[in-house]
Amino acid sequence: MSWLTDIARPAIQALAPYSHADWEPGLVRLHANELPWRSASDRTVAGLNVYPEPHPQLLMDRLADFYSVPRGMLLAGRGSDEAIDLLIRSYCECGRDAVLITPPTFGMYAVAARIQGAALIDVPLRRDDHYAPDFARLRLALTPATRLVFLCSPNNPTGNVWPRNEVLALARELEGRALVVVDEAYVEFADVPSLVADVAATPGLVVLRTLSKAHGLAGARCGSLIAQPEVIRLLQKVIQPYAVTQLTIEAVFDALQPANAAQSAARVAAIRRERERLAMALPSTVAIERVWPSLANFLLVECRDPAATLRATHDAGLLVRDFSRTPGLHNAVRISIGTPEQNDRLIASLS
Repeated sequence: MSWLTDIARPAIQALAPYSHADWEPGLVRLHANELPWRSASDRTVAGLNVYPEPHPQLLMDRLADFYSVPRGMLLAGRGSDEAIDLLIRSYCECGRDAVLITPPTFGMYAVAARIQGAALIDVPLRRDDHYAPDFARLRLALTPATRLVFLCSPNNPTGNVWPRNEVLALARELEGRALVVVDEAYVEFADVPSLVADVAATPGLVVLRTLSKAHGLAGARCGSLIAQPEVIRLLQKVIQPYAVTQLTIEAVFDALQPANAAQSAARVAAIRRERERLAMALPSTVAIERVWPSLANFLLVECRDPAATLRATHDAGLLVRDFSRTPGLHNAVRISIGTPEQNDRLIASLS
C-alpha cells in the first residue's frame, strides 16, 4: 500500500466490498430477484426492471475519455455530493480526524464532516481581499489529524478561483499526510484550465467534476471523482453498488454526444455573456450595493436591504439564494444566471 491508503481509516483499508450479483448482460437474468417484464411506461434502452451495472464500466470509460484521464483514475457517483461523502467516510475516523474548509464555501463539506463525526477546521476567506484564500493561515491551521482539505474553485458562493500553482504546492507539501480535494463544479464557466491534468503528477490531489451545471444534468445526478488509482480502488469498496441509475447512465451518454456537447458549450458561452451583462447592470439598480466578480454561473451581490430584495424578486416570480446571515458575508444574496428574459425580469424587479 501507499500513503494514499495508509492515511485512510483502518476499517476501510480492511473492508471487503459487497459481493453483488454477476453482471453478464448477454444472459437471461434469473439470479438477482428482478421482475422479468418491463413496466408499460419504461422507455429506456436497457430496461428499468433489471438492476443497472453495479459499477458502470462503460459509463466510467466514457467519462474518463471526456475528462482525458486514464480509466483507473475516475469514479462515477451521484453528483459531487456522493464523492464528498465517500472521501470523508473513508478517510476520517469519528472523533479523531479532521477536515479543513475555507468558509464561506459549499455547505456539504461541513455537513458530511459533522455526520461522520470528523472535526472541522475553518480558515475563512479574506473578504477584504475579494475573498482570496489565506494560504499562510491555512498552513498554520493544519494539524496532524487533518486528512482532507476541501477547496472549491470557482468557489460557491463567492465565485472566485484558487490560484493553480499554490494549490499544487499545497498538495505536494501535504503528501503523506492529507488529500487536497478541489471541487470544480463550476470550472466550465471560468477562463482557467481544470486541475484534472495535474492529478497524475500530484498524488495527493483529488478533483471533483460534475455534469450538473454546464451540461444541464442536475436532475440526473452524475459526478466524477478523479484521483490516483489507489484512492479510486479504496473508494470503490465503500460506494454502494447500483449507485448510478440506468436513467442516469443513458442520460449521460446522450448528453455527451458531439451535437449535445456542442450545444452545452454554446450555452456556457451564453451564460458567461449574461453574467457580464448582469454584473454591469445590477449596481445601477436601487437594491444592489455591490457585485462581487465571479467566474461561475452565479453572482454574489450585496444588498442595501436583503429582505426587500428577496421580496422583490419573489414578487417577480424569481427565487434567489439568501446568504445575508452567513458568517463572512455581508447582506449577501446569490443570483444564478438565467436566460436573457429571466435576467431582464430580475433587473426590472430590483430597479
